[in-house]
Amino acid sequence: MQKMIKKYCFYILLGATLFSQCIPVQEEILTEVNFDLSKPEFQRVYDLQDRQEIDSLVAYFDHKDPTYRYAAAMAFASIKDSSIVNSLAKLLSDDIEEVRTAAAYAIGQIGSPKGEKWLLKAFQEQDSFDVHIHFYSSILEAVGKCGKLETLEFLSIAPDFLNTDTLLLEGMAKGIYNFGLRKMTRKNGTNRMVNFLTDKNYPPNVRMMAANYLYRFRVPIDTFIPSLIEVLYVEKDTRVKMPLILALGRTKSPQVLETLLELLNRERNYQVTCNIINALGNYEYWKVITPIIPLLQNKNIHIATTAANYFLNHGVENAAPRYRQLARRNDTLDWHVRSTLYQAANRHLNIYSQGTRLALQYELKDFFKNATSVYQKAAALKGLGEYGLNYKDIYELGFKSNKPVVRTATVEALASIVKNKNFNTTFGIRKTQVKKQLGAYFQEALVKGDAAMKAVAAGVIRIPDLDFRTVYDTLDFLQIAKNSLEIPKETETLYEIQKTIDFFNGKTTTEIVKPTFNHAIDWRIFNTIDHDSKVEIKTEKGSIILKLFPDAAPGSVANFVALAKSGFYDGKTFHRVIPSFVAQGGCPRGDGYGSLDYTIRSELTPLNYDDEGYVGMASAGNHTEGTQWFITFAPAPHLDGRYTIFAKVVDGMNVVHQLTVGEKMQQVQIVE
Repeated sequence: MQKMIKKYCFYILLGATLFSQCIPVQEEILTEVNFDLSKPEFQRVYDLQDRQEIDSLVAYFDHKDPTYRYAAAMAFASIKDSSIVNSLAKLLSDDIEEVRTAAAYAIGQIGSPKGEKWLLKAFQEQDSFDVHIHFYSSILEAVGKCGKLETLEFLSIAPDFLNTDTLLLEGMAKGIYNFGLRKMTRKNGTNRMVNFLTDKNYPPNVRMMAANYLYRFRVPIDTFIPSLIEVLYVEKDTRVKMPLILALGRTKSPQVLETLLELLNRERNYQVTCNIINALGNYEYWKVITPIIPLLQNKNIHIATTAANYFLNHGVENAAPRYRQLARRNDTLDWHVRSTLYQAANRHLNIYSQGTRLALQYELKDFFKNATSVYQKAAALKGLGEYGLNYKDIYELGFKSNKPVVRTATVEALASIVKNKNFNTTFGIRKTQVKKQLGAYFQEALVKGDAAMKAVAAGVIRIPDLDFRTVYDTLDFLQIAKNSLEIPKETETLYEIQKTIDFFNGKTTTEIVKPTFNHAIDWRIFNTIDHDSKVEIKTEKGSIILKLFPDAAPGSVANFVALAKSGFYDGKTFHRVIPSFVAQGGCPRGDGYGSLDYTIRSELTPLNYDDEGYVGMASAGNHTEGTQWFITFAPAPHLDGRYTIFAKVVDGMNVVHQLTVGEKMQQVQIVE
């Protein structure tokens, strides 16, 4: 009986097993993209992106979890491999909108013409723009990076969206702007952007993009001057006013001049004031000089330096002694202003004013001698570089300095002498002899100098009009210079030397091999970063607080945090400050040419430089990032998709606006 029961139970169990195998099991369908960079597999996708293992990434396109499909697609926005476009195109039909959006963005980033047909096909098949608004917007933006002129025309005359369709309008504006970045503009595109700009009902970001379009691409806007001037008078958004002022200034319209002079008197935003000064550079000197002179003593250093740069870039011969007088007699002026005025005097002084010229050179040498920082010495060398006969003195003063910033400024000053349009007039019958001597200095820089000296020298001797082919008997020194480089540390210099070698060999450098994978993401460091972690940058003027974006740029964030925790940034300077653009720092040399013995990969996400305070990685091209980074003073849409965004200023932007060249980071620390 027991045996029969056991046998019976066995058959019941077997039947149940067979029955269960005949019934298909419903596999769970995942419908959301969920970031969790603590997961090993998610980290693996980013490691594959870092190593650029194309086939392994493509395999994730079929992953059941849309999170991995999204991450794999987004990886190619940074890798930019055109061979993958057709595979990416399949994801334009993915069930999940975030995946489709990532695929569209990546195709745009790659920029291959063959991506256009897939984007347009997805655009035409879209039947619910209201529901899938992010995807539709991403297509409009992406097609501007790879489309033909016919598509630009279509985009420009397409039916307008509602003013409340913010994302769609932004996609359209970015698409037209991206065409402009590729030197493709059309009248209808300009008309569309002017319409965006002059109608305040459009979203702020759309109007900001339109203003930047008019400024950056020098499109004809003369017929729109009255309506654009009206915008200036009533506009409250400085993101719109700043580029619009520069765009209008280029028209050289008397009506615009009258408007700019009026606004200069009443403007309270320093960045707008700086742009007004720059815009006035398009007009006759004597018509605008009166209100600019007092600005040299403005309490805002950026206004004062912008005013000084006006004299440097637009000064006149008759007023050159006045620039010297202002620099020499006014001890209340900041050194940035004084050095620029000295440089302006040396640039514009009449070649026959030998007495004044000689005195000016002595004053600049004294400025160099009494300088309290390497940046002041560099400024003095730039000033000396405006007068060709200083070439030997410049070499003696700085070529063998123990300060990298000074050495770099020395070669730059020598380069400015040979590039000066008055070179032949200055040296007369000695021009060939002097050019040979300068050529010898550049050769010495390439063979015996550091990475920055090599890069600057390589850049100047390949300028076609200077014809350095006649100076050198042999070009073997270029290969010697190239072979002496430490790669990947000196990748930027490698690019410059290779371009020069190609130039002398009659070749056009199309693309130089980018650094190979050499620095893995430190996930141990990354896993210590809380999503609420912030960075405090202490300066003499106060603290700057950054919010990190670990999900957007894990490799860049991990690298930055590791450097900050090691104390690397403590004592480093902001070596480059351009009002209304960026403040850049983190260079171990202090001149912008420094790096460590590794590079990290670019991480180019759909984040945009559409506001002040974004923090991006500086680079010499895709995947050449290391230690340097910058903070934006204002929107910079031309940087979108080209420079990794890894943080944003959330407090202390007032301190950022006070930064000047040479400002030290006293301490950079992670605030948990």
